[in-house]
Amino acid sequence: MILRQLQQGLAALYDAPAAHDVCDFLISDGAQAARLQGADGVPPTDEQLLLAEVEDGVEVALYVDVGVLERLGRHCPLRALDERNLADFLTALEGVSHFHYFTWSASRARAVSLLELELQAEVDKYASALRLLLEQGEGRFPAGLHERLFERSRLRPGLEPSDHSRYAEAHRCAARFCRRLEERFLKPRRAKPEGLLAELRAFYRLASVAKLRHATL
Repeated sequence: MILRQLQQGLAALYDAPAAHDVCDFLISDGAQAARLQGADGVPPTDEQLLLAEVEDGVEVALYVDVGVLERLGRHCPLRALDERNLADFLTALEGVSHFHYFTWSASRARAVSLLELELQAEVDKYASALRLLLEQGEGRFPAGLHERLFERSRLRPGLEPSDHSRYAEAHRCAARFCRRLEERFLKPRRAKPEGLLAELRAFYRLASVAKLRHATL
C-alpha cells in the first residue's frame, strides 16, 4: 500500500527505522474511526492519529479516509506528484508522519507533544514532496514548492481556538525552518544535498522545546 511506501520513505530519509508497520494500524472507515472516539457520523478530517491511554501503555490507530487511498491508487504520487494528487498526498503523508514519529519516539521512551507532532509533520510534508519532485524532475529544484505548501495553504475553518493556535504555530515554525533549508542547502550552483540531509536528520531527533527553538532561529 502507498502508506507503507510513504513510511518507508520517511524511515530512509531520517535514518529512523519503523518501529511498527503503519498498515497494521490503519482504519479507513470514517464511521469506525468516529466510534472509537465515542462520536457519531464521521471525523471532520480525512486523517487522524487516534491515541488512547491504557493501563500498560497506549493504543494507537491511524485513520485515513478510504476516498483518499482510492484516489492515490488511481493517481500515484510516487510516479508523478502534481496538482491531481498533491492534496491527497499531503493528507496521507501527514497521517503517516504522525504515526511514524509517535511510534519511533515511543520506542525510545520519548514523550511527544501535539505541537511537536504537527511541526514535524509540516516539515515531513515539505521534505517528502521535495524528494519526490527532485527525483521526478531529474534533479531540477521545484522553486514554487515552499509557496505552494506554506503561503497558499489555509487552516480548516471551524477549528477549536486551541487547535487553531497549535496548527498555526506549527505551520509558521515549519515555514521558517524550510525556507532556511532552501537558503542554506538548495540554492542553484551552491546546492549541498548532504548538508540538507544531515540537517533534517538532526532536526528529527531534537526534543520538543529544542525542535521549536531550532525551527525559529
